[in-house]
Amino acid sequence: MLYTVGEMAKVMHIPASTLRYYDQEGLLPFVERSSGGIRMFSEKDYEWLKVIECLKSSGLSIKEIRAFIDMAARGDESIHERLELFQSRRAAVKKQMEDLQATLDLLEFKCWYYEQAVKDGTEANVKAMTADQLPEPYKTTKEKMSMNKGI
Repeated sequence: MLYTVGEMAKVMHIPASTLRYYDQEGLLPFVERSSGGIRMFSEKDYEWLKVIECLKSSGLSIKEIRAFIDMAARGDESIHERLELFQSRRAAVKKQMEDLQATLDLLEFKCWYYEQAVKDGTEANVKAMTADQLPEPYKTTKEKMSMNKGI
């Protein structure tokens, strides 16, 4: 089955202008055009677009994604380079996830902290708690935040 830009955009849940931009930037050299010049996307193109979106979400620039597409066009001679690229992106995403988890942990603690303070009508009771008195998930968080009392 073939899809127009608009149809593929709906399938991908992205604006059609994004697909047009990708094409202008050289990210869609594999997409065929109808006799009238209309881009026609296949199921295989969909898979490529998913990889492009993955790389974009992982933090690669359009220029870096274009380099990946150029690598893929070179075939087997670039498989080691492509493996290294994906390993690098995987490591970067894992690091981002760890950083986001730390951010979420702090936000969770602060929500609990201020919910307690609102319930008590003061921060004094929460500030006075030792790490041992805190609910389990927040024990290490307060220790890490000991310098941020009252923030």
